[in-house]
Amino acid sequence: MEENGNEEEFKNGSDEPIHDVIPVSGLYENWFLDYASYVILERAVPDINDGLKPVQRRILHAMKEMDDGRFNKVANIIGSTMQYHPHGDMSIGDAMVALGQKDLLIDMQGNWGDVRTGDRAAASRYIEARPSKLALDILYNPQTTNWQLSYDGRKKEPITLPVKFPLLLAQGVEGIAVGLSTKILPHNFCELIDASVKYLRGKSFKLFPDFQTGGVIDVEEYNKGARGGKVKVRACIEEYDKKNLVIKDIPFGTTTTSVIESIIKANDKGKIKIKKVTDNTAKDIEILVELANGVSPDITMDALYAFTDCQVSISPNACVIVDEKPVFMDVHQILTHSTDKTVSLLTQELEIKKGELQEKILFSSLEKIFIENRIYRDIEECETWESVLETIDQGLEPFKEQFYREIVQDDIIRLTEIKIKRISKFDAFKADEMMKKLEEDLAQVEHHLANIIDYAVAYYENLLSKYGKGRERKTEISSIETITATTVAANNAKLYANFKEGFVGYGMKKDEYICDCSDLDDIIVFHKNGTFSVVKIQDKVFVGKDIIHAAVFNKNDERMVYNMSYVDGKSGKTYIKRFNVTSVTRERIYNLTKSDKGSKVHYFSANPNGEAELITVYLTAGSTARKKVFDFDFADIEIKGRGAGGNILTKYPVRKIVLKSEGKSTLAGTDIWYDETIGRLNRDERGVLLGNFNADDKIVVFYKDGTCELTSFELSNHYNQNQIYKIEKFDSEGVITAIHQDGESKVAYIKRFAIEATSTDKVYPLINESKGSKLIFLTSTASPKVEVGYKKKGERNKSVKEMELADIIDKKGWKAIGNKFPLQNILSVKELESNPEPDPNAKKDDSLDSLKDSIRQEVEKEESQNDESYDVGSSVEFDTKKKDDDDEKDQLGLFG
Repeated sequence: MEENGNEEEFKNGSDEPIHDVIPVSGLYENWFLDYASYVILERAVPDINDGLKPVQRRILHAMKEMDDGRFNKVANIIGSTMQYHPHGDMSIGDAMVALGQKDLLIDMQGNWGDVRTGDRAAASRYIEARPSKLALDILYNPQTTNWQLSYDGRKKEPITLPVKFPLLLAQGVEGIAVGLSTKILPHNFCELIDASVKYLRGKSFKLFPDFQTGGVIDVEEYNKGARGGKVKVRACIEEYDKKNLVIKDIPFGTTTTSVIESIIKANDKGKIKIKKVTDNTAKDIEILVELANGVSPDITMDALYAFTDCQVSISPNACVIVDEKPVFMDVHQILTHSTDKTVSLLTQELEIKKGELQEKILFSSLEKIFIENRIYRDIEECETWESVLETIDQGLEPFKEQFYREIVQDDIIRLTEIKIKRISKFDAFKADEMMKKLEEDLAQVEHHLANIIDYAVAYYENLLSKYGKGRERKTEISSIETITATTVAANNAKLYANFKEGFVGYGMKKDEYICDCSDLDDIIVFHKNGTFSVVKIQDKVFVGKDIIHAAVFNKNDERMVYNMSYVDGKSGKTYIKRFNVTSVTRERIYNLTKSDKGSKVHYFSANPNGEAELITVYLTAGSTARKKVFDFDFADIEIKGRGAGGNILTKYPVRKIVLKSEGKSTLAGTDIWYDETIGRLNRDERGVLLGNFNADDKIVVFYKDGTCELTSFELSNHYNQNQIYKIEKFDSEGVITAIHQDGESKVAYIKRFAIEATSTDKVYPLINESKGSKLIFLTSTASPKVEVGYKKKGERNKSVKEMELADIIDKKGWKAIGNKFPLQNILSVKELESNPEPDPNAKKDDSLDSLKDSIRQEVEKEESQNDESYDVGSSVEFDTKKKDDDDEKDQLGLFG
């Protein structure tokens, strides 16, 4: 409550004043809104016109006020900034260091810290700064700056600086205010200028973030930096050798210290297995990760992305101040606004310069008229100041029409201030030359104003030529695949099971050991009654009694095939089936039999590569079947879904089923694709098809440095596309043709060979290892035809020749240097189609086609007569030449 002392209200004529009552909630609401507005407008969110927060603007203004071309102590700059900034020196110092580390507007001297490692800057009294040349070019112009009084009214400070560059997007910004936040990612200097030029020319453009820390960025969901967008950023990790990985770039927003700490934390939790992490960062980032024995470098690389700060997800949120209000925009809108603002500022500067030139021309003309017409002599007889001004005005009267504006008294006063020495030394020729130069400058300014867009484009291109060198993109734009944590987690636990009581978990060390696992895995469990379920691994979890099989569950694994035989509780028949389990609902119980009650599993096996074994079936002694023991091969039935009932094995009671012999895989090979954008293998038809792979097949990788390597076709393999010349399925009988240049003699050689290596993950040299040797061309085509571009000695123009490489040299050992290539000074080698298209004008052999058609018809007729179809969903066909009795036929499933 508070009393209004100026206006008192009285009720019913009483002498007692009634006080105004203001609820506390109302006061809080008003004060909070004032505070929120202050934080948003004056502290956390940048203005769209210059891309700066108030503290940054005041720092840059103070630096300009102090600038004399030399470095100033940062402590002095902070003190000068405090004349404009109402907060303490710590906030100013931290803001200045952050501004300097962006390496755009401030020339730094001393230890300013390291944004890559997180090291802090030295104390402000030990470091120095001055405005950079770029800052002087794009930030300051008192004539186009709008000014306001500082917080205490003693100084003038800019409302916004007249920035002629998309500074906000170049630096990026992050701020948290009351009820909102902003996060604009930094973009590349050169790309911003290119985008501004494209916008001015009416072309479309794209903008993506670029970070000082480098790394790889996936911009598929960037959404122009607006709210709701997202980018994935990951470190550049390479295989240093088979026992070490090296991290060369780190994601934006992290430091080498935070990355190392996250790696150690993941190792302590058992997510990854490493021996040691060493930070060798100096001029360049280098974090060495030493692997534990027997750990795959490729799997560890994926695990680093999945469990550490080697990969982060960033959600941009572009909020800026527009007309003293927070507005959410995207980076394209910010760039177009900045570019339009730049054009406006350039127009203002040209208008100001035009006015200055016009004034110079006007006064030069007045001066020339005043001296050449000896008007100065007419004032010698004047006795008063007013008569002097009137006499000069009358003398100028005949010439006033040639001036662009009216002659005022101030112009006449300036003429009276011309010294006698200047009048006596006046040179009309020099005056005319000077006026001519001024008029040329004025004409140029007017031309720029008339063609302001071309002028703005030239301005941007000048910025790029002056400051673009060394500011090339550091962050590589690429696709980043999603890594499932469960597939790369290290096996930090062991799975145990109590088969009788129905418990599984990693804390049951007294029970039966199943396999190694991770604490992120799911477990699939099959039971004697023909049911199964998938559960999340725990210390100990009940899954149902009478377990017959438990293992780690790999979702969408189509090559894991389960072979099973069970007796149906309702009909008493024994069925046999093969099935996959690719996706399920966790904790749900699924039935694999035809009926729920009374069914029982006789035989079960899990086969990681679709193996089909041979089993022996024993019927009961009391069975009426004539043949009580027979064999069955799982390869004779198809793999179906888990819900299929299966094929009838026999209608007679089964005593037991045992394994007779292991089988081979019945699955076809798997198609493998190579995605060049991310350097990874996949089965999702992304990229180039390498071929169909069986278990023993390999991939051969040819590198640009003239080496090769055999690898497996595991999807976890990493390949550095920048180093790869060619990648394909390995053919041990295939012939490779290579053209290479010796580093010492500079002579080009050709060789044809087969790869004789068998070991995987070992690099083999294919060309001379001397310094400067290089691979020019390589192909696995059997008879390659190429077009060679080369330069003849003494000639300036390029010559081209087509050649059949198989005619030049025969196949030799893969370590041979080869034969000298017939052409030297090779500029390019292009492979041509080896099998040309058939000539459409060539005469067709109709008799041969007719013969082929008749043979094809006969074959198809014979196949149709011999073809018999069977419903493998209900029965199985066997080749039985002798006649058995009905019992034996029923055992083999021929009766439905």
